[in-house]
Amino acid sequence: MTSDDAKGARTVVEHRPRVPADKLTVPRRRRRDDVDRATVADLVVTAPVVGSAAMSVREAAALMTERRQDYMLIPLSEGSYGVLTDADIRARVVAAGRGADVSVGDLVTAPVSGVQRDLAAVDALTELLDRGLTVMPVLDPAGEVIGVVAAADFIAAPAGPGMSLRGQIARAANADDLQERARRIPYLVADLLRREQPIHEITAVASLIHDAVVRRALELVLAGHPELDSSAVTWLSLGSNARREPVLTSDIDSAVSFDDRLDDTQMSGFRTAFEEIDAILRGGGISIDENGAIASKPLFARTHAQWGEAARTWIDAPLENKGMIFTSLLLDARPIWGDDGLSAVGEVFTDLRSHPATMGLLLAEALSYKARLRSMRDVLARRGDTFDIKTHALTPLINIARWAALSVGACALDTRARLRAAAGSPMMTADQSATLIEVFDVLQRVRLTYQVAQFDRGEAVSDVLEMKRLSPLDRSLVAQAVREVAGTQRRMTNMSHYLKVAD
Repeated sequence: MTSDDAKGARTVVEHRPRVPADKLTVPRRRRRDDVDRATVADLVVTAPVVGSAAMSVREAAALMTERRQDYMLIPLSEGSYGVLTDADIRARVVAAGRGADVSVGDLVTAPVSGVQRDLAAVDALTELLDRGLTVMPVLDPAGEVIGVVAAADFIAAPAGPGMSLRGQIARAANADDLQERARRIPYLVADLLRREQPIHEITAVASLIHDAVVRRALELVLAGHPELDSSAVTWLSLGSNARREPVLTSDIDSAVSFDDRLDDTQMSGFRTAFEEIDAILRGGGISIDENGAIASKPLFARTHAQWGEAARTWIDAPLENKGMIFTSLLLDARPIWGDDGLSAVGEVFTDLRSHPATMGLLLAEALSYKARLRSMRDVLARRGDTFDIKTHALTPLINIARWAALSVGACALDTRARLRAAAGSPMMTADQSATLIEVFDVLQRVRLTYQVAQFDRGEAVSDVLEMKRLSPLDRSLVAQAVREVAGTQRRMTNMSHYLKVAD
């Protein structure tokens, strides 16, 4: 290199924009306009194999072989489909000793509704895994099937690395192996953030992997306790993971609902085993709720009947025995092991809208967590440059969304879906709903970006932001977001004095 070349190189370096050393930033891997936004239609690679319920298994197998596919869709009523797979033929025909002339209609699994072609790939994957499906039909706007997708197809999607890690977790041979793979989750989340994936897709992938860790831990631990009947347990994810909104600081909250035939001694044995799961999660770098909302604690491990009785008590007397706290926790419950239907407590809560007094108290409780940039305590303690983004912005917004969805009878769990469900309701206009969804995404992205930057630097990740470490744009976005949430709280408080809050 000549002296002139060296001088030119120094000039480039000297004029390159510099980020102050105390600012927390995350390098991007691509420009935003280069980011893939895969829909489920992008994953369809072959034409669908469609048969009929009148076909024999022999005819179906021949068509599947000809098309080199291991499934067949069977049109049923009202736009739903049955699915016949190679595994079904092996298990329900060959192994059962039935003849190949049996009709396909006698074998198809429960009806499967298709998904629209423009659905985000990660949303389709979540639905596929949540419903335990082998394949899922993909439909065009007219309701015609354009193809199917299976879990393996999502490896090609932007969130594909997450599905690879999920598979590795599901195959973990022992607790040490599982912990080693679980410790990769923050690196995956950081990678997805650097690729500028939509924030709700990043947290959905993280939630899917957390679920896989818990399920594998359950399998490993219960295999070591043959005296415990694994079919007698429904494991419920609670909190942010249940809503598919976990970030790097999120705890794993959980509860279990036991079969009513279990006695106190058997339930105690299960809780002891669940303590082993707590230890596995901690060893894998996954925090559990230190306040006690975990399945190894008696308050969160009850029979179906006990949960139902407790839930009715909370509805009838929400101010007693922390009724509103438990109600808020269980309204976010999502089964990830065992019975995937409504839990006993969930069945009770479906009638919550018919208790206007309780709904009113739940609304007042939801609005009591005020959105604000600084509290008086912060000012007196001279902590004006820090901001707890979870406590003072996201929790109030999540509470609003939970109550708003409940008020219209929606069963959605994630905050964005709850806000969409409440759009146009007496308490929330469509424009307000859309604004709050944008606000939620902004707050979650600022929060996770800050945490990933801390993780990259080897710092302890936190929900307490040092505002001076944010960019001016992010500081402005946070301030505007808090004002929007606070404004919504004021409007809902005023309107609650004039509007009926439930049936």
